Amino acid sequence: MRKTYCALVVSGAVLATACVLPALHAQAPITATASVKTALPATEMEKKGLEYLVSSQTKEGAWVPQFGPAITSMALRAMIRGGMGLDHPAVKKGLEYLETKRQTDGGYYDPEAGRPTYNSALVLNLFASIPGDAYKERIAKLQDFLKGIQSGGAQVAKDDKGLEINKEHPWYGGFGYAGKGAKRPDLSNTHFVLEALHNSGIKADDPVMQNALVFVSRCQANSETNNLPWAKGQDSGGLIYSTRWNDQLKLYGESFAGTTKDRDGNEILVAYGSMTYAGLKSFIYAGLTKDDPRVKAAVRWIAGNYTLDTNPGMPAQTAADGLYYYYHTFGKGLAVYGEDVLVDAKGIQRDWRKDLTERMKANQRPDGSWINLPKSEKELSRWAEGEASYVTSLVVLSLQDARGQ
Repeated sequence: MRKTYCALVVSGAVLATACVLPALHAQAPITATASVKTALPATEMEKKGLEYLVSSQTKEGAWVPQFGPAITSMALRAMIRGGMGLDHPAVKKGLEYLETKRQTDGGYYDPEAGRPTYNSALVLNLFASIPGDAYKERIAKLQDFLKGIQSGGAQVAKDDKGLEINKEHPWYGGFGYAGKGAKRPDLSNTHFVLEALHNSGIKADDPVMQNALVFVSRCQANSETNNLPWAKGQDSGGLIYSTRWNDQLKLYGESFAGTTKDRDGNEILVAYGSMTYAGLKSFIYAGLTKDDPRVKAAVRWIAGNYTLDTNPGMPAQTAADGLYYYYHTFGKGLAVYGEDVLVDAKGIQRDWRKDLTERMKANQRPDGSWINLPKSEKELSRWAEGEASYVTSLVVLSLQDARGQ
């Protein structure tokens, strides 16, 4: 084992943490002979995006490898769902690259880049989309790896202050980036894990899903079902990023949308779009129905804040940050919810699939890619959205979700 330093790109800021991670598990790449699942024919817009991804693959078979195998997994999943077979040179090369990131603990990540939870969840989601038994063992080990790093489990039994993470602890059931110094859970990691576990066959009544439901519920501004102090008196139904300790407010709760004043002048956390859609799909993966008060509250917030212009809830000066991540959770959350039309705050019926598709069509660049450019050439784009391969992967997956794949 060796100690490395890794930059954590979260749904809000870039944090630095020290990670102690296992060494690589050298193993020959899989030869998967089964054909991929039947996919809806890719639209012309998606084809252009997939062509861009093929053209932007590195010689090692990766996409944006500085973040580990996560974005490579997204690109490959978009390709496979788009009808590209496992024998396509780009797909084959990408799958071979992923095997260089397999670790002895069953996870897939780069020890130098860190973020084992995020990376492993996205690799699992990819493997779950490939039929047959070729990835059966790897899927099982990835499931076990992710279950093992859930807050409150044996590997994350205590928080950063040494306190036991029992069911009453605000962190219980969530997933963080993992690694030394990166224990605190957040909804971004958690929703990726729940989707991957769900897609790989873990049932809603499994303890890992039900424990995660406790955490997700504690991220919602819904005093009816959330007894954490940050949610007291709040009923908007929107969700925040994390239940991390907040030094400013002296309570457990963190939002990258900042704070505002309630009608009594109290400073409160602001819920925002990407986390609310992430929470909606997480509720459903954990078995909640449309009649559950948590689902109803989240949908009420979504209807009242429906937009594709910004990530709603975020401050005006940062509303464009993470915009494509927002589009991705928007598409996936509503696809999982299963309603084609929403009625917004003005009583207007919104065909969200059409709205998302038209916005992506307007934003696509001539080379087939999408990108969230920084405000200036010298300014780094937040959350990696200056990386066209990452953003393009997000968009193609979102468009596929909108078409019901």
